[in-house]
Amino acid sequence: MKLEIITPDKKVYSGEVTSVKLPGAEGSFGIMNNHAPIIATLKKGIVKVTETSNKVENFEIKGGVVEVLNNNIIVLAEA
Repeated sequence: MKLEIITPDKKVYSGEVTSVKLPGAEGSFGIMNNHAPIIATLKKGIVKVTETSNKVENFEIKGGVVEVLNNNIIVLAEA
């Protein structure tokens, strides 16, 4: 899957990932390959990214929106 994390200032992350855990406004949730299309709001918390190399990266956000469509994930976040 391709993930992009974008803030108003810059693109924070762009790359291939195997999973993403997000702080949803209604509770944390994960996204894996072939996830159903979704648009959801995000609250303050940590976005946990697992890359295809199994390296894990964490990004702190203050809120935002995520869109998942055709194995493309776009996170528009306040950092």
